[in-house]
Amino acid sequence: MKKVILASLALGIALNAAAADPKIIDPDSTGFKFTDVATVKTTPVKDQNKSGTCWCYSTNTFFEDEILRKGGKPVHLSEGFVVYHCYLDKAIKYIRMDGEINFAEGGAALDVPYVWENYGMMPNEVYTGMTYGDKKFNTAELTANLQGYANVINQRKLKKLTPAWIEGFKGILDAYMGRIPDKFSINGVEYTPKSYAASLPINLDDYISVTSFNHHPFYKPFIIEVADNWLWGYSQNVTVDELLEIANNAIDNGYPIAWGADVSEPGFKWRKGYAILPVDKDVPDLSGSDMERWAKLSDKDREEEKWDIKGPVEEQVVTQESRQLMFDNKETTDDHGMVIVGKAVDQKGNRYFKVQNSWDTNQLYDGYFYVSEAYFKAKTMNIYLHRDAIPNRIASKFKN
Repeated sequence: MKKVILASLALGIALNAAAADPKIIDPDSTGFKFTDVATVKTTPVKDQNKSGTCWCYSTNTFFEDEILRKGGKPVHLSEGFVVYHCYLDKAIKYIRMDGEINFAEGGAALDVPYVWENYGMMPNEVYTGMTYGDKKFNTAELTANLQGYANVINQRKLKKLTPAWIEGFKGILDAYMGRIPDKFSINGVEYTPKSYAASLPINLDDYISVTSFNHHPFYKPFIIEVADNWLWGYSQNVTVDELLEIANNAIDNGYPIAWGADVSEPGFKWRKGYAILPVDKDVPDLSGSDMERWAKLSDKDREEEKWDIKGPVEEQVVTQESRQLMFDNKETTDDHGMVIVGKAVDQKGNRYFKVQNSWDTNQLYDGYFYVSEAYFKAKTMNIYLHRDAIPNRIASKFKN
């Protein structure tokens, strides 16, 4: 992550969003006027609150949208169910690796299908993963306890580990999140997590993670080297122009996209409802007294004023090489998971993706924002979507 510990950035972003002034900005004050040109069906905006579980909220919502696309009824899939199983399996892997991998709240889109395939799924109404009357996630204390426990186990005070440590770990999860039910009933029908997952119109083999980096061969899958990819899941590699083409084709044909990206750029303006990648100009085009005033500003004030954008501006031309450099320099990091649910244009005809976030609705566009194509090309870590959303001419190049 950029200048911060990987384990804490997703949580920090969530905390900052929650702590920010909830006052809704006047849309006219941003200088942007967006017009939606294509949208897909989606379930309501969620609120991950004080947790670093965006990867779960976004990918669960993605699958909820896929269920809608396939004609299914709206459902809120349980984030708690997924998070519980990932905490446990991540801890087991952490101990197997002698504590040399990441153990934190962060994760990736591929974590959700992993849980779905191995443990099943259940609706949120059955299991929220919250106890003591909580209405929203706050996993800070839970994560700290789990990390401390895992680190003690990793010290191996005995000559060998005993199965008791796993039961102890489950005990912490059960105390904070509640015990997951073995069976539950929905509309008079009894399910297990496995049978409920099987009842949903989702075939996990139909979905794929796609990325674009040139330190690996194109058209072959590889493991993206970020700490939150604790599963060591594979993503198919394509060129950055093809990545953009895939995303456009998906929305044009009614497919949602789970989107992992860097949101720590100065051009990411959550409350103002947009994310852009302006050409970096060290000194604005000012003259006379304005120039004199600029020269007297502090470095912090200059930086803030430089990014005080009032409408569409010239954006960077993102190439395969510039994108790669941002990743190699840690300027592009694995920050946040969201869902792309549409396309739009601004008043000058510039193209954007419409994105659903999981930071509640107290924001200009009620929990949605608009991402320019330049920002998407530069700051996308990966996308996860239905294979049929990929144009045939690109899919035909894929090799195992």
